[in-house]
Amino acid sequence: MGVSTARPEKGVSVLTVDFPPVNALPVQGWYDLADAVRTAGRDPETRCVVLTAAGPGFNAGVDIKELRRDTGHAALLGANRGCAEAFAAVYDCEVPVVAAVGGHCLGGGIGLAGNADAIVASEDATFGLPELDRGALGAATHLARLVPQHLMRALYYTSRTVTAAELRAHGSVWNVVPRAELHDAAVELAREIAAKDGTLIRLAKAAINGIDPVDVRRSYRFEQGFTFEADLSGVARRIRDVFGAEHRQEAGQP
Repeated sequence: MGVSTARPEKGVSVLTVDFPPVNALPVQGWYDLADAVRTAGRDPETRCVVLTAAGPGFNAGVDIKELRRDTGHAALLGANRGCAEAFAAVYDCEVPVVAAVGGHCLGGGIGLAGNADAIVASEDATFGLPELDRGALGAATHLARLVPQHLMRALYYTSRTVTAAELRAHGSVWNVVPRAELHDAAVELAREIAAKDGTLIRLAKAAINGIDPVDVRRSYRFEQGFTFEADLSGVARRIRDVFGAEHRQEAGQP
């Protein structure tokens, strides 16, 4: 369990997130992921990073159970800061990041994929922000990088998901492949990127970030202020409690 790094071939680092059962990350998990991305990007031998996950889905966001166990605000503050660190690490990584998305990509997963340089997805991949159903806000910043503005708003307000094929139609997913081919397809794209000159690819990443029309770090932190406001008002905790009860009922737990 955790974040592991592999080097399947020259110039390519593969980071695998594994937090069973659904890759809902605890506070420390977000910081560990941020550290792994930054370490890979700083390595002069790395020219492209592939971010992927073990298990049924790419990412299910924040560990709601960890938030519900906390009677204060430490877990929420930790999750806010940890997510911001992980998302920023992907965006600021010195080399391009390819997100290999299989299964569910929800909440924080949108933050990671939305800040990646390219996305390769499996046919069963779904993307969405169920934040309003979980007593939270945030990552509209990153969903807006995947779909047009009005679709982003409708998806956000309804908590609906979209498929990898739909995102490819919008131009935000590079390729959609069968689940069994996801890893190889992501590494193939990373290999093509890593074939470029190492110094030039780093300059290219910095140049493209520099012309980005939206400061994703500032806009996401702005969103998080409303997440904390929802928690202070009590509405977030009420919704999380309902979600927890429904989840236990579905699992046949008391």
